[in-house]
Amino acid sequence: MTVTATAATVSDFYYGAVTPIAAYLMACLGAALGLRCTTRSLRRPQHRARWLALGAVSIGCGIWTMHFIAMIGFSVEGALVNYDATKTILSLLVAIAVVAVGVFLVGYRGGSPLNLGVAGAVTGLGVAAMHYLGMAAIHTNGTLHYDPLTVALSIVIAVAAATAALWAAVSIHALWASLGASLVMGVAVTGMHYTGMAAVSVHLTNVAGSSQSSADLVAFLLVMLAGPLLVLLVAAVIVMFDPDMMLGENENEAQTSQLTPAPLFGGDSVFPPKEPAQSAQSAQSAQPTQSRTSW
Repeated sequence: MTVTATAATVSDFYYGAVTPIAAYLMACLGAALGLRCTTRSLRRPQHRARWLALGAVSIGCGIWTMHFIAMIGFSVEGALVNYDATKTILSLLVAIAVVAVGVFLVGYRGGSPLNLGVAGAVTGLGVAAMHYLGMAAIHTNGTLHYDPLTVALSIVIAVAAATAALWAAVSIHALWASLGASLVMGVAVTGMHYTGMAAVSVHLTNVAGSSQSSADLVAFLLVMLAGPLLVLLVAAVIVMFDPDMMLGENENEAQTSQLTPAPLFGGDSVFPPKEPAQSAQSAQSAQPTQSRTSW
């Protein structure tokens, strides 16, 4: 018996602009929270690991949530679409893990070109792996095929976006500048997703008689999204109620990140220690009063 496969019409915008806009906003939210958490880690070396971990979880959940909100708008004409729950959850864990690798590398070792290149490549390849692992979770009445050149382009975009995000994490500390950077990062991450989706074609082997995924699919994705959305909400509350939230544009923030050495996993400092100005002033005030010139 010969099974004939027919090319199906695929759409990424079944619900119009709702899903891409919502996906973009989630990518921006995750990026913004990640940047603010990284800034906190530079200002508070005693809690650096905690802030970096929260930043990695925020960025990872933001990227993953962006992906699956966008996938709500994915439809295959003439076929039902379902997802494997195990692979879907695994893709979330991959997103958080690879972002954590990049964030901890730059958080502890600094933003040198070599370190950014390594961290950006690892994180970008991991984000691309998350995307295609999420695509591998799709079950439909046919097979998915990918255009190799478009897939390669999406991977390049992922690496570039990850490198830019990590650079911003250690270089941009002002509040409004980090918010602006998160908007740009949202464009890059969302662009990577839809570039990867442009590589997809579906060949049906058995027509299911439906032109769109069932309501059960949307319900499944919403349930899967509930956890990461809750994590992002908690992260937002932590960042917003942090005492230094509104000090992002204070020049003391940049000075603190430069003057306070950070231990490298309990070892030596990765930044050369500098003598704070206050210490010099304290030493000067300790001199006998007769040797000082009064102003």
